[in-house]
Amino acid sequence: MNRTLAVVAALLSVAVLAGCSSNEDLADQYREGSAKGYISGDFRVVEIPPADRGAPVVFEGVTETAERVSSDDYRGRILVVNFWYAACGPCIVEAPMLEEVWEEYQGQQVDFLGVNTYDQPATALSFARDNNVTYPSVIDVTDGKVKLAFAQVTPIQATPTTLVLDREGRVAARIIGQLASASILSTLVKDALEEPS
Repeated sequence: MNRTLAVVAALLSVAVLAGCSSNEDLADQYREGSAKGYISGDFRVVEIPPADRGAPVVFEGVTETAERVSSDDYRGRILVVNFWYAACGPCIVEAPMLEEVWEEYQGQQVDFLGVNTYDQPATALSFARDNNVTYPSVIDVTDGKVKLAFAQVTPIQATPTTLVLDREGRVAARIIGQLASASILSTLVKDALEEPS
């Protein structure tokens, strides 16, 4: 854990990263005249001690390839969940870092799942192909039920947001905004893996 805090402290001292937000937030921004196309946010990493974690997140959805997935599919494993959409600039920037950590931990009881909050399956598949993303994404456009399930137990204030869930399905760590480096996420996953089961 100290290793993670040192990395996070160093990055926080030099970086303020951007996140995308809802269309309503973008409309407010447009009225203000900045026309950036995304909502700036403070990059934050929060690790949650096991005793302070809330209830397991319960969700179900359908991926871009029409496969049904649910929280039950990931129990007993570490799950990294990334909220994204194709036109989100920071989502594009962080995609290779997410894929790098996904590849690093394959075969180690770690899964990755994207939650696409805006696009149709064809767009999500195109994004995955163009950015070499090999893990699946739930398409959460119609009713937002997957995002809502997570929002009931942890703040999801910007897109992208990345969560690390422990083996019980509880949120162990949260990254608000664009991932600054693969090593930060890798350390968070490693910490979750090293927790006693």
